Amino acid sequence: MLKVKEDEIRKTSIFEKFISRPDSSAVVAVLALIIIFSFTSDNFSNMTNIFNVSRNASLYIFVALSQAIVLIIGDMNISLGSIGGLSVITCGLCMQNFGMPGIPAAFIAILIGCLAGFVNSMIITRFKLNAFVATLAMSFVYTGLVFGISKGQPYSRIAQGFTAIGRGSFLKMPILFWMMLAVLLFMYLFFKYMLTGRRILATGGNKEAARLSAIKTEKIIILCHVLSGLFAALAGVLWVSRMGSAPPGTGQDWMLISFAVAIIGGTALTGGVFTSLGMLCSALMIAIIKNGLVMLEVNQYFEQTFLGLIILLAVAVESIRQKYVFRIKL
Repeated sequence: MLKVKEDEIRKTSIFEKFISRPDSSAVVAVLALIIIFSFTSDNFSNMTNIFNVSRNASLYIFVALSQAIVLIIGDMNISLGSIGGLSVITCGLCMQNFGMPGIPAAFIAILIGCLAGFVNSMIITRFKLNAFVATLAMSFVYTGLVFGISKGQPYSRIAQGFTAIGRGSFLKMPILFWMMLAVLLFMYLFFKYMLTGRRILATGGNKEAARLSAIKTEKIIILCHVLSGLFAALAGVLWVSRMGSAPPGTGQDWMLISFAVAIIGGTALTGGVFTSLGMLCSALMIAIIKNGLVMLEVNQYFEQTFLGLIILLAVAVESIRQKYVFRIKL
């Protein structure tokens, strides 16, 4: 009898430990979706479909990391889609007009993204502007540059070898998928074990307390916005590699994806929280939903409606989870 009670206590504690994790909702959601779509669609679990879902999810991760890295410090980046578009046309311009190989062109595009993030950070820290207002204003500046430079025309002469990254595979899975896993593993180690990562989390948790602890919070803000620009540019470069062209309209729909993946993945809007597992699960969830809607022949024009409702549901579930966690900790 005593042993049974001990087992019950052990099971309860494991459940409570799991539910206390900020990524628990995303983990449960993605497992539920995999089960549902596996039974409702015969083609969902074939390798071709798994390949496409994982590749799309990988691209979503890079887009979402651009938002998550600033959400961690309590900021946001409204210009990330425009920065991504700027990196796309920079990459295309370098290859098509200047005849540059893929890797140097990609490197320049990523530098442009970092520069754009640095400009954002300077406006925020020097002029003490709200991150939302500053990045919203800069999004128009970057979008203007995108269409001004490209004249609204896509760059289509992309180096053939460059597309191997976005379209190639390794061990029957997309190269993008392995790149994404490597980046998420690095982010996990960065925030868990590295001093700079811990300082970023501390700054997001409480800026004033971090400042009083001798953390140079202004430099942390600058670093995070530069990293945000880097991830947005990297997403743009990988998008070019995936599509085999550099259209100026790239990035215009990234805002919803960035917030959806980051927030559903457990990145708190109030800052101070990041989870690689949550990001992975939420990106897979969005990719599976989009893929499942196509397989179930749902009207694609309602896709944004479904994604918006999913975000609302995720926020509601997260609110319930937080209240439950608060109760069990009392």
